[in-house]
Amino acid sequence: MKPDGFLIAIAAAVVLAFAAPYIGASEGPLAMGIVTNLGVALVFFLHGAAVSPASMRSAAANWRLHALVQSCTFALFPLIGLAAWHTLEGVLVPELRLGFFFLCVTSSTISSSVAMTALARGNVAAAIFNATLSGLLGMVLTPLLLALVVDGGTQVTPIASQIGGIFAKLLLPFVLGQLCRGLISSALERHKAIVGKADRAVIVLIVYVAFCDAALAGLWSKDHALAILLMAALCSALLAIALLLTTVASRALGLSTEDEIAAVFCGSKKSLANGAPIGKVIFGASPALGLILIPLLLYHQIQLIVCAVLARRYCARR
Repeated sequence: MKPDGFLIAIAAAVVLAFAAPYIGASEGPLAMGIVTNLGVALVFFLHGAAVSPASMRSAAANWRLHALVQSCTFALFPLIGLAAWHTLEGVLVPELRLGFFFLCVTSSTISSSVAMTALARGNVAAAIFNATLSGLLGMVLTPLLLALVVDGGTQVTPIASQIGGIFAKLLLPFVLGQLCRGLISSALERHKAIVGKADRAVIVLIVYVAFCDAALAGLWSKDHALAILLMAALCSALLAIALLLTTVASRALGLSTEDEIAAVFCGSKKSLANGAPIGKVIFGASPALGLILIPLLLYHQIQLIVCAVLARRYCARR
């Protein structure tokens, strides 16, 4: 297996953040908070320019599949997260407990869901539709669901400001990308690899700045090592539950194998690409963001490994 350059870059960003946190802090000499916001806007502009309205319309009629995927993303996961929020009090530090709930209310990922569905020979058009719809719904539902557990002791912006910030920093660039699609789509297609790297570079930047802020605030301690191992186990269990329930529900609804594949991969995944920018908007320059993102980072890596194996198995059966 080839080394994962994205994972290596995230690890390097974390090490650099601990080595010299002041340089990359949101309010540091490089004004990384502003740089990160500009990078996030660029990524969502590129996402908007890459989505074909025609493919969205053709896949929109498969309502049973869409209802299943969105229910898993924004109902099943949040219910599990809410149960964990109440049962893990005193077991995990508040930032990690909040991070696990944040993971559960984040939208589904786009690129890997579509890639895994294609590898497994599933319904790719439906996967694109659901992943994109999930990302758009998440701009509103993620902050609303997060308000169920966030109290006055957590440094977040007010809910109205959160949604307004998400619309201004994420949805508006996405819409502008859609409007500019006819002008730049061919250029983006020719340079698809560069566009993909820009997406990942912004995620690495968000992680770097978040860990710099957390290190400066002194949030890290040796006690967090055991908590992070526990969080990895919780993320693995969460993924197993999601994969099992989406598979069972797909077959109970009588979906075709192609639709089942799309439901399993779109309904079980969580997006680091969407979650990290939304977390940046919601929590701003809060030093807690470094710990809050840990569950999402862990789940992202686990889902890629497990779903790649599962996609191979689906492909081998057909």
